[in-house]
Amino acid sequence: MRVLLDTSVLIGAEAPGGPEGSISSASLAELHFGVLVAQSSDERARRAQRLGVIEATFDPLPIDAAVAREWGRLAAAVAERGGQPRRRAMDLAIAATANVAGVPLMTHNGADFHLITDLVRVEAP
Repeated sequence: MRVLLDTSVLIGAEAPGGPEGSISSASLAELHFGVLVAQSSDERARRAQRLGVIEATFDPLPIDAAVAREWGRLAAAVAERGGQPRRRAMDLAIAATANVAGVPLMTHNGADFHLITDLVRVEAP
C-alpha cells in the first residue's frame, strides 16, 4: 500500500486505485450513507454500483484501537487550533487510519486538513 484513498477520491471520476491504494472502513460508511440519501433512483443506482466496485476492489483498513487513539490526537489538535473536530469526524477517522498505516492520505479535499497539515501527510491525486 502506497497511499490511503479518501472518500473524495473514491467518488471521483477516476477509477479506484489498485494495489498501491487502500481505503478506511470510514470511507465505506460514508459511501453507504451516500447511497441511502441519494435524491433519485437513478443516482442511488449509480452510487450503489460504484460502491459495489469499491467493495470488490478493496479490503478496507479497520478503525481499531490504534486508529481510535490517533483520531483522538488529531481531533484534540484540531480543537486546540480553533477547529471543530466533530464536524470533520469521518475525515479525521480516515486521516488517523492513514497515519496508523504510515502512508499519505490522497484526497481532493486537502483544505479540509489545513489545521493539521503538520500531523497528516496529504497528497492530491
